[in-house]
Amino acid sequence: MKSTFNGWYEKKMRKTPELAEETNRIEQILPEVSTIAIVGISRKRYRDSHFVGRYMQNAGYKIVPVNPGADEILGEKAYPDLKSIPYPVEIVDIFRSPDDIPGAVDEALEIHPKVVWLQLGTGKHPDQKAKVENQGVQFVQNSCIKVDHQFLIRPKKETTNGY
Repeated sequence: MKSTFNGWYEKKMRKTPELAEETNRIEQILPEVSTIAIVGISRKRYRDSHFVGRYMQNAGYKIVPVNPGADEILGEKAYPDLKSIPYPVEIVDIFRSPDDIPGAVDEALEIHPKVVWLQLGTGKHPDQKAKVENQGVQFVQNSCIKVDHQFLIRPKKETTNGY
């Protein structure tokens, strides 16, 4: 039996046809990728970006920190920008302020990822969505990759007592 919260989350994510379509895309994307560049990841352990990176790393993804002020984050070499990464990246997960999103999206498109993901709290950017999708790249916005993985992808433990 799934927990009540897991059931609530899945219902919420499928409440409208648009949400159901987005949820189905996320369920297809996350199991098919292995490398995630996190733009704006913090060195500070208590920041959301660091926590998300650590969770995704523990879930088996290769995390590529993008932070010009760091040499290493989560035991991985940090890069000052996306163009400095010497290997392909499948998802660019962006933790930047809403005003910085257009520049971060342009930089992401230069490295040709499969997905540009705007983290929860970065706002809605219909103009960036159109730009990204016109390049043949998938786009997810205002959604937390960790939460989506946790409730849509991660194997659920079945219990007999409902917890």
